[in-house]
Amino acid sequence: MPPPEDLRIALAPVRQLWARLDRPYVRHLITGAVRGELAKVAGYAGRAAADDVLADRLSRRLLAQGGPMAVTDPVGWLISRGLPQRPGCSDVRCDEHVRLDTGDECATCNYLIDDRRAQRRRIAAAVDAELPDVDESDRRAETERRLHQATTAEAWAKRQRREQLEAERAKLRPAAAGTGTAASVNALDEPLTERAQTFLPAPALPGTLGAATQYDEQTPLILEALSRDQVLDWRTRAAKDHQLVLDHITQYGEPSARRLFTNSFVDQVQRLQKARHLVLAHTTWGHP
Repeated sequence: MPPPEDLRIALAPVRQLWARLDRPYVRHLITGAVRGELAKVAGYAGRAAADDVLADRLSRRLLAQGGPMAVTDPVGWLISRGLPQRPGCSDVRCDEHVRLDTGDECATCNYLIDDRRAQRRRIAAAVDAELPDVDESDRRAETERRLHQATTAEAWAKRQRREQLEAERAKLRPAAAGTGTAASVNALDEPLTERAQTFLPAPALPGTLGAATQYDEQTPLILEALSRDQVLDWRTRAAKDHQLVLDHITQYGEPSARRLFTNSFVDQVQRLQKARHLVLAHTTWGHP
């Protein structure tokens, strides 16, 4: 059975994998996952270009895998590797170092790569100066050790900063609760409809929003301090990218996510997440 007409362009690179989906419920699951990814891509690249962008992603990843015959589990591969966006940096438009909206190389990724290369050069130069009599292999090993040490220190500092911000957030919560701005969250209890999730405007991008709606992962999120427009913006972005809901649950807890995104929408995201886990578990059936 061929894929639905509206998905044939996007799924053209993996038509051999689709032909191996022999159960109707599996085809239904993959169809839903493809349409979900198309909606996300359309938020950045536009609906007219979304099919080609997703087809390019699938083609690129299938080539990296070694072709259709190298995929032993088409369901698991499509769900976990082929379809999802894989940002190489913090830019929400990035997909494996390529910008979804323009198709160009991701400037943020290039900056990070150049920064890492410069850091490696600095460390290597320091090792050469300090250990001139050590052979080349030992100097390389020492360079790698120091690079790993520096990277670990950066990660630790970032974690410490997040913990500090969380502590500051906890202190600010009582003051924010007394301002009455909590109503901006509680007043928006209606869930996003299916139609709204499909035709919502593009999610917020860095540099395109005013200061009131720009978000930084290092800034603690205080629900009581959000305006109505900010709550709507969070829900718009979450409809395009369910990972925002899962990340919010991890960082702030499920009750906070249900207040911000509504009970019904969090339930929907969790059902979809469970369905993915079931499919991935199914792919191991019959394999010792």
